[in-house]
Amino acid sequence: MSDHAPLTTAPSPTYPAEVAAPLSAPAQPVSIRRRLAALLYESVLLFGVIFAAGLAFSLVFQQRNGYTHHNLMAAWIVLVAGAYFVGFWHKGGQTLPMKTWRLRVVSAHDGAPPSVARAIARYLAAWLWFLPPLALHTLFDLPIPRTLVLEAVWFALWAGSARFAPGRQFPHDRLAGTRIVAAIRQRAAAPVSP
Repeated sequence: MSDHAPLTTAPSPTYPAEVAAPLSAPAQPVSIRRRLAALLYESVLLFGVIFAAGLAFSLVFQQRNGYTHHNLMAAWIVLVAGAYFVGFWHKGGQTLPMKTWRLRVVSAHDGAPPSVARAIARYLAAWLWFLPPLALHTLFDLPIPRTLVLEAVWFALWAGSARFAPGRQFPHDRLAGTRIVAAIRQRAAAPVSP
């Protein structure tokens, strides 16, 4: 698929008519600033999702402090966040913040919303925004302020690498075979009078 060819909005078995009809997603690169703004909004919304998941876990396991079952709780939160992202990406290519910023994640191959497998790959690859500095923190027993500086530098390098990538895509999208495109709402055609 050419980087300049518009994506089709015709319904297909993997792209329901109610999702496909009103939206079109040109294959133009979306600015890095716009994607980072959507990421910031996503983090605010995700805080609520994680809070609710943590509260449910604490109630079910009668958790009295943060050390009780903390590894199991971390796994639960990763699973809940994964279900949130994979579900929305696969269903229509957008979470609520992506809709607000008119962004859509699509398969780099055919421009349709990603398959479940591709959405899972994208979710796992997105952890690379955070895991390398956290791994260094654990391996070298770094103090938290130094880890936070490393995290900020890594985040900036990861985001900045998109400037030099084809289509200005972030590394996790390139690894997962997905890309972010602009989703433009089209005006409905005016009714034809008889």
